[in-house]
Amino acid sequence: MLRLKAFDEIRGANTGWLKAKHHFAIGPYGNPAHQPVGNLIVFNDDESAPHGRLGLHRHTDVEIVSYIREGAVTHRDDQGNIGETHAGDLQVMSAGSGIQHSEQNEGDVPIRLFQIWLKPVTPGGTPLWGNKPFPREDRAGISIPLASGRNAEGALPVHTDAEVSGALPRAGSEVAHTFRKNDAGYLVPAPGQIEVNGVPVRTPEGLVIQGEERISIKAVQDSELVLIVTAV
Repeated sequence: MLRLKAFDEIRGANTGWLKAKHHFAIGPYGNPAHQPVGNLIVFNDDESAPHGRLGLHRHTDVEIVSYIREGAVTHRDDQGNIGETHAGDLQVMSAGSGIQHSEQNEGDVPIRLFQIWLKPVTPGGTPLWGNKPFPREDRAGISIPLASGRNAEGALPVHTDAEVSGALPRAGSEVAHTFRKNDAGYLVPAPGQIEVNGVPVRTPEGLVIQGEERISIKAVQDSELVLIVTAV
């Protein structure tokens, strides 16, 4: 089953320095009809204004994957980690038993990113943070794992039964993905326009994938794809 989340179904919020589209319901945000898919509980499409800052705040028992689309985000936390993650790259924070962190746009252009929250396999544990460059040219026409709880080579580790991958198919090309039994997925083109088993999906829409053994993704336009596969 393929279920499209059309643009007008995805609710958003605007605090001035931060604009967000919430693909899943969390607290007062998002569309209540958009419930988690397996271990995937949050997928936010965020835009942070130049020199905007999210001050020190705390997370526990969540795996947070940030896929930076434009700009660069600066991370600081109470574990002593400081780092800058640039467009096309990924950062992962395993909150574990608890971590306080801040994120800032220190640049003169907006940051656009996907923030993905995944439910960990077990609660607690040592908080961790890391980032890694993933050159976009390495994903031209193929899908590669970016963050994985399934021991995918080269991916940043997350403590959950899920995997985040990315691809950059050119217009007219196709990318296929095969699912394990009892897996589901969530696919977003950013930017671009695609067809998944004939179902059209365009930025900033999302596609829930359940009960499928295989999908074929055809790029109608040059596209940048993010796919989360999770156990259900």
